[in-house]
Amino acid sequence: RFFRALPLPDGTTFGSYTEAMCGFNVAGPKSREMLQRMTNTSLATQDFPFMRSKWIELAGVRCLALRVSFTGDLGWELHCETQDQALLFKALIAAGEEFGAGPVGSRALMSLRIEKGYGSWSREYSPEYWPQEVGLDRLCKMDKEFLNKSAVAETLAKPAREHLVVLALDAAQADASHADATGGEPIFKDGKGIGRVTSGAYGYTVGKSLALGFVKGAKAGDEVDVMVLGKPHKAQILAEPPFDPKGARLRG
Repeated sequence: RFFRALPLPDGTTFGSYTEAMCGFNVAGPKSREMLQRMTNTSLATQDFPFMRSKWIELAGVRCLALRVSFTGDLGWELHCETQDQALLFKALIAAGEEFGAGPVGSRALMSLRIEKGYGSWSREYSPEYWPQEVGLDRLCKMDKEFLNKSAVAETLAKPAREHLVVLALDAAQADASHADATGGEPIFKDGKGIGRVTSGAYGYTVGKSLALGFVKGAKAGDEVDVMVLGKPHKAQILAEPPFDPKGARLRG
């Protein structure tokens, strides 16, 4: 409805490809090596940088490849025509055998993204949160013209009401309770409620019980309490995500 209500630039068309295309995500430190064996297109960083896309062929299937990954590690999104989905899936599984690669579920993806501090739509990101509250204000390019720019500028000028943070729960307490935060748990500081957890999981790569959440009146390094299964668990607000905080693996 949004695009239909606006005049599009000359030569631009708009259409829905939800039913026509489907996709896969291949991620991990060996994802480039695995995919390179399936295509003649160079996947080296100098030829295919982070946040770029191009049409390539993988095992004979034409794909729109995007150099992005929700896991926080090196990876690609691969979008192909729906009719080629099964063929591409079989080719990916076959190519991944020698690397120990295989399908992963939503819990594994949850753990990986939280280690990287990546928010998820409807949990950490929604129209209710402002860019400066979730760390996305750096992506608002105010030196360019765009629709409703004045509204964005007005929002960015306001002080953040709360901040999205990464929390590391006390290892001994998390082990003793055999539980991690999952979302919805209240966060306290000095006995006062200051926020709530939006996502949580055990980070197997970094060996920590982690959570994402919104807090008020707290900063990196502060000690807080997260109520897990109704019991307070000590936690520390981290200054940066515990996995690859500089993005070297993601961009390498």
